[in-house]
Amino acid sequence: MDPLKTSAYIMIVSGIVVFAVMVFGGIKPMYGRYGGKSSAIFFEMNGKVAWVLQELPMVLWGLFALITANRLYLSSPANVILTLFLLTHYLQRTFVFPFLIRGGKTTPFVIFLCALAFCAWNGYVQNTWLMKGHLYPSNWIYDLRFLTGMLLAVIGMAINLHADHVLRNLRKPGETGYKIPHGGMFEYVSGANFFGEILEWTGFAIAQWSLVGFAFAFFTFSNIGPRGYSYPSSYLYDLLVLTPSHQIPPPQILSEKV
Repeated sequence: MDPLKTSAYIMIVSGIVVFAVMVFGGIKPMYGRYGGKSSAIFFEMNGKVAWVLQELPMVLWGLFALITANRLYLSSPANVILTLFLLTHYLQRTFVFPFLIRGGKTTPFVIFLCALAFCAWNGYVQNTWLMKGHLYPSNWIYDLRFLTGMLLAVIGMAINLHADHVLRNLRKPGETGYKIPHGGMFEYVSGANFFGEILEWTGFAIAQWSLVGFAFAFFTFSNIGPRGYSYPSSYLYDLLVLTPSHQIPPPQILSEKV
């Protein structure tokens, strides 16, 4: 069997396992808002450093794929557009996003290793497919699947970037504790940043119309979907248990935002 397709099947199975563990096993991720609650026994590393290093393989694989691709793949508009979109996303996530974070928590070393391994694996699979594994015809960029997929991917990226901006600016200087985000897609879903990323890679998979693209989108949903789904109860816990009583929003605000 094609090694890229084999990797895609393994990624799908891995996604099923991750989803089952997080949803049915009740295990929350040991980073971000949950980091301080569950990761005390793990070696911690600087969150920004961890983020740059774990995302970097996606950038390196993208650059390597473009540099080593033969002329046929570089002359295919769809192959180039898809590869550059993937590279653009990870350039932002690697060299911009972590340095915009205010403060930031530490990252458990085991979580860093898992993220690094996935990015190295997925970077190889996606970029090899796009620059060596499948040559799209020149008219693919006019196909409804490509046009619809890229539109969804761009919208998802925009939602994700806006949600990150909202989350970074939740608290004024000197403020502590969690606040309920609002604005943009936060008016409709509690984890707008995760929703945006899921939509982005779903669109990317539609534009690719491949098993490899589907595997990436499926694993993304399996990994961050449960975390976004758990946000309403997490917000309620932070507000009602950890927040001083005089700072708790009135019930009607909670019912609207959570």
